[in-house]
Amino acid sequence: MALVRAAILAASPHNTQPWRFKVSNSAVELHIDRQRNVGALDPYLREEFIGMGCALENLLLTAPPNGYSASLSLAPGQLTAISPEPQSELVARVDLVSAERAASELYQAIPRRHTNRGPYDLRKPLPPGLVGALNRLPGSDEQVRLFIFTAEAERQRIVELSSAANTEIYSDPQVEAASQRWIRLKSAEVQKFRDGLTIDNFGLPPFTTALAKALPEAMLTRMAARGQMHGYAERMLTAPLIGIIAVRDRYAREQCLAAGRLWQRAHLWATARGLAARPANESVELIDYQRMLGRPARALAQLSEITADPPWQPTFVFLMGHPTLTAHASPRRSVQQVLNS
Repeated sequence: MALVRAAILAASPHNTQPWRFKVSNSAVELHIDRQRNVGALDPYLREEFIGMGCALENLLLTAPPNGYSASLSLAPGQLTAISPEPQSELVARVDLVSAERAASELYQAIPRRHTNRGPYDLRKPLPPGLVGALNRLPGSDEQVRLFIFTAEAERQRIVELSSAANTEIYSDPQVEAASQRWIRLKSAEVQKFRDGLTIDNFGLPPFTTALAKALPEAMLTRMAARGQMHGYAERMLTAPLIGIIAVRDRYAREQCLAAGRLWQRAHLWATARGLAARPANESVELIDYQRMLGRPARALAQLSEITADPPWQPTFVFLMGHPTLTAHASPRRSVQQVLNS
């Protein structure tokens, strides 16, 4: 159960927490709850499977400190469009045997890792060797690769693509409505659902947060769903590092899980060093959106120009740097709420 408690602290899109767990004396099964999705914003559940990879990474990191050696089995397959009647299904199984206890800095960072959507401090240089250390994190292999950009011109180009993608995607009322489903503005909603995005997670300074709470609820919900709180593009530009996680096949389930594991590992590594990080996925979400509508793969081509390695398909974009604001913990459902009987 300690492994499950760590797993539910993982990142997930819009804090949807799409996981369910089946626990026995010698194994933990991870199941994805397909009903917990963001609709047209993630029409193939690619980002939800990445979130499952994040939970899987936390679970595996927690095994050694609790006296287990873990072996992993994945359920293979390709991502498909969201079913009208989505069901839960097995994603991975972790078999456990007794072993000597061994902690790690990534394990110790799990309860301190939070998505920080505030601006970054460009006056503080990145730690020496940061890029090399991120590239050496376990997980980059023949199926997953990390591209890192620190040059201003490269970061500017990625931000421009993200901003344009945000405008295009959220011009679709179905996308906006699906995103709004996971916005929790009232404390009663937060306590009831224990998921979604709250106003404290928008990365606003305290004074601005107080002003935002005075806005009409419908306006605030719409701004939050569109990622338009407090100069989104400007905040992205304050990040001295932008990373792109790419895979060979962005619709292969196992590769989505691997991308999520790498993102979680990178975020925990940053947390252990006092750095902040957050996803910035509009440009990769646009790839799915254009595919869903049968449009030319323009967004994929634009990102591939930036990575300059077309066989690698971008599937996750993140920002990293020194924080200027303290990130708040997002709500979480209890262990009892995510267990399969």
